[in-house]
Amino acid sequence: MMETSLQSLFQAIAQAQAESELRQSVMAQVGKYFAATRWGLSFLDEFPSIDAKTPGFVRLALSLDYNPVLRYLVERHAPVHEEVILSPGVWQTICPRADHGHVMIGPIIHDGQLVGGIAFTRHRDISAFDTQNLADLSALCLHLSTRLAALRSQPVTLPILNCDRLTPREAQIAELVAQGLTNTEIGAALWISENTVKQALKRIFRRLDVSSRTEMVAQMSGIKLPRSS
Repeated sequence: MMETSLQSLFQAIAQAQAESELRQSVMAQVGKYFAATRWGLSFLDEFPSIDAKTPGFVRLALSLDYNPVLRYLVERHAPVHEEVILSPGVWQTICPRADHGHVMIGPIIHDGQLVGGIAFTRHRDISAFDTQNLADLSALCLHLSTRLAALRSQPVTLPILNCDRLTPREAQIAELVAQGLTNTEIGAALWISENTVKQALKRIFRRLDVSSRTEMVAQMSGIKLPRSS
């Protein structure tokens, strides 16, 4: 079997036609390249909100005070593995999980902001990530950030009529609603918060005098819905 190369990963990222492809098949190749036990691509707005019901281990993992690796990423927007900032073995006292014995993360950047990251872990019985891994991860993060920005900025092809009463951003949100995306997915696609999407939909409903997503899409597409008796 041919060994995965860095150049082949660059090509796979460039050829990905959807974000789901990057998250799944491409990240599987990247995880294999780094001999990782676990891997994943995620965005900051997908992280769970922290409250009294949040499990303790999740609160600790997402705490910048407790997790020095995550803090390094947030402060510097740069790839890091645990032995860059900690002495060998210290990370395992912070995260006792055997399959998270070593960890490496890198940033996803958009418009100068940290919007997400890619993470890899190795079992504690495997060697730690090294400086070459960091250099390769830095290059991959650049390609991933660029490709994700391109995918999320692609115009929606579904034709929507009657947009004269909406702003360009509201029309864009309406188009994504018509495609069946949830508020969370729309926010991710447009690089805005889910709350911003909700507020925009409220304005759209008022301007079009509708009370549901179905009525909004029907009116904007020129479809007449049957009246309820």
